[in-house]
Amino acid sequence: MGNLLYVVAVILVIIWAVGFLGFHAGGIIHILLVIAIIAFLLKVIRRA
Repeated sequence: MGNLLYVVAVILVIIWAVGFLGFHAGGIIHILLVIAIIAFLLKVIRRA
């Protein structure tokens, strides 16, 4: 389950980067980034 969380975080960061560089979708891109960061932090906290 933890590995899946990490994969989701990476996918969200990639989507954010593509959206930020390719399109200007507004606040949706930044929301995706925040979700990705939260998912990554949860992964790091649960592993420790």
